[in-house]
Amino acid sequence: MDRRQISSIAHTGHPVAAPLSDESVHRLLERALPSSDVRLLDLGCGSGTWLMRAQAARPDLRADGVDDDAEAIAAAGRAVDEAGLGGRIAFHAQDAAEFTSPHRYGLVLSIGATHAFGGLLPTLKAVDGHLAPGGSVLIGECFWEREPDRKTLDAGFAADDYADLATTVDRITADGWVPVHGHVSSLQEWDDYEWSWTGSLSRWALDNPEHPDHGQALEAAASHRKAWLHGYRGTLGFVTLLLRRPARP
Repeated sequence: MDRRQISSIAHTGHPVAAPLSDESVHRLLERALPSSDVRLLDLGCGSGTWLMRAQAARPDLRADGVDDDAEAIAAAGRAVDEAGLGGRIAFHAQDAAEFTSPHRYGLVLSIGATHAFGGLLPTLKAVDGHLAPGGSVLIGECFWEREPDRKTLDAGFAADDYADLATTVDRITADGWVPVHGHVSSLQEWDDYEWSWTGSLSRWALDNPEHPDHGQALEAAASHRKAWLHGYRGTLGFVTLLLRRPARP
């Protein structure tokens, strides 16, 4: 069982794959979705949940989703076909950093996927190449709610993995972006996400006692739960920002 298989099972009950409630996702999309008939792009789309929810809110939209997890992309494609949206949402199984398109997009999303580009600012640089003039970016990234202590670092993090919220936003604005909205995930949203992650994986293992990966799944859930509860809970934050660039001369 590799990392992608574990992640797929763990996100069964929380397909947004980020510490955001359904209400927060709805509000963010309500703010971010363009008012006219334009295209959306999700870089690191996973199972396509954000695009499906955007399509439900705005049936006139056309969208592309990109992820290097071929199984997740296949599942997203099946879900779109079952919903009769095959002509409006296209999914691409490839490295998001290498995706090219003849289109420019009024909204580009990248929620919790900056690792695919090597960090926050490289992600924004890649996104900028896909934006239509006047377009927006909805990006989700971790930050330190407080300085990470030894327990957090022992959970598998490095102090320079992230910055605090103010520094994170300062780096974005120094790169020429203007925040027009933001949402900082609450501790409740984090807890709901982590209980769902560890619980979905544990439930799968308990329901499949004869599966050869049964023990590995239980171990992965227990390890993740320990890192969260004894490590980064209350220290690791998550912010989702809606960004635009000023008009260029």
